Amino acid sequence: MDLFGYVDNVLNFFRLPIWRYLIYGAIFILIVIWLAFVYWTFRDAKLRNTSLVAAVFWALVVLVFNFLGLIIYLILRPPEYIEDVLERDLEIKRMQLLLDSDLSSCPSCGNEVKHDFMICPYCRKKLKNTCISCKKPLEFNWKVCPYCKTAQ
Repeated sequence: MDLFGYVDNVLNFFRLPIWRYLIYGAIFILIVIWLAFVYWTFRDAKLRNTSLVAAVFWALVVLVFNFLGLIIYLILRPPEYIEDVLERDLEIKRMQLLLDSDLSSCPSCGNEVKHDFMICPYCRKKLKNTCISCKKPLEFNWKVCPYCKTAQ
């Protein structure tokens, strides 16, 4: 068998219909992946931005520029979801209210108690000492009462 016969056999092998169907299948899978990236970009941009226009813009960027558009979106997208930002703001407001209020938590059971409580009403843990002179609440590590200057 000569070289030309061998090359002709190889070319005939690649002319079989199965290769055409495999190429069509690979193109179909790439198109499906591309459209899935467009949909994912739209959904992700909608979760990260407040406007629908921005989500449509980024989906069109990925639709037009393919994978390069997806890379550009991944670089430029906002770092947080809107829900995470709102949740963090609510948590900050809650913590600010707790700091501004006269509530603290019991070191034993964790329930909220007022700063001037002497004992936890839930678990009966002693929270503060009383001054021997003026009977005002004192922290455990205080050596002198700041109200009446009495040594403890």
